[in-house]
Amino acid sequence: MRIGITGHRGLTTEIEGQVRQLLGSSLASQEPSGLTVVSCIADGPDTWLAELALERGARLDVVIPADRYRGGLPEWHHPVYDRLLASAAAVHRTGHVESDEAAHMAGSEILVQRVDKLLAVWDGLPARGYGGTADVVAYARRRGVPVEVLWPRGARR
Repeated sequence: MRIGITGHRGLTTEIEGQVRQLLGSSLASQEPSGLTVVSCIADGPDTWLAELALERGARLDVVIPADRYRGGLPEWHHPVYDRLLASAAAVHRTGHVESDEAAHMAGSEILVQRVDKLLAVWDGLPARGYGGTADVVAYARRRGVPVEVLWPRGARR
């Protein structure tokens, strides 16, 4: 089973705790030896699921949306990003250089094309910019990839 992740960044500590529980519950039924998580390892849900997968002995595949992607992530996240990237069993690149909306969507498309199921930490609202969570969910649904939406009841961004 190959599971991908997309989701909102910049969530509050309270929502983070709830989302981590939802992610853990979603992975609980998966046999780690047959599980691959595919992630762009941005700060937030991408990283939380990648960490959970590795802790459970699953494989991690990473998609890098652009050559300059790491530089567009918060500086405090760089050590986590580097650690997860070093733990990746496979790395897939889009060919984009600049870390912009088009590169992020291209990365998400590669991710969706490589999974059997997509977990979406999504509040159900439209994307705030091209390549946002809503766009990734719509792309997955168009391709027939099952989407499991994870969002804490009553939570707001």
